[in-house]
Amino acid sequence: MTMSMYEASVLVFSARLKALSNVLATAEQNALDRKIDPQVFLTARLAPDMFALTRQVQIATDHAKGAPSRLAGREVPRYEDNEASFAELEARIAKTLTHLETFSPTDLDGSDDKMIELRLGGREITLAGMQYLLHAAMPNFYFHVTTAYDILRHNGVPLGKSTFLGSR
Repeated sequence: MTMSMYEASVLVFSARLKALSNVLATAEQNALDRKIDPQVFLTARLAPDMFALTRQVQIATDHAKGAPSRLAGREVPRYEDNEASFAELEARIAKTLTHLETFSPTDLDGSDDKMIELRLGGREITLAGMQYLLHAAMPNFYFHVTTAYDILRHNGVPLGKSTFLGSR
C-alpha cells in the first residue's frame, strides 16, 4: 500500500498539533493547580542556548504550515511570533490546524518529485518534495514538538507518552 504525501504531511501534522494542544492545556492547568506563574513554563528552556517553550511551539507550527504549503505551491502563511500566553499559543495551533484543513490529497499529489527551494541553517538548499518532507520538515517539526514536551516535563508537568501521542 502506498502512502500519499497528503497522509504523510497534513494528517500527521494535524494529529501531532492536536496532541501538542493537549500538552499545553495540561501545562496551563498544572500551573494553576501548583500556583505557578504561567510565564515560568512559557519562558522555560532545557539549556541556556536553546529556545524557550513559546518559541518551540512557534517553530513547530511554522513547519506544519510551511511544508504542505510549499509542496502544494502555495504561499506560506506568515505569523507574527508574538504569542506570550498559553491561550495565544493554543490560538496559533488552532490557526495552523485551520490552514491544514484547506488542503486536499489532490493538492499534494505528485509533490514527491517537486523541487523545493528553501533557506535552512543560513544556506539555500533545493530538495525533492519527498526528501524535503522526510528529511527536513518532519524531523524539524518533531524536534520542536518533542522539545516543547520535554521542557514542560522537566518542569514537573505530569505528562506521559499517551499525552504526547494524543491518546489522552
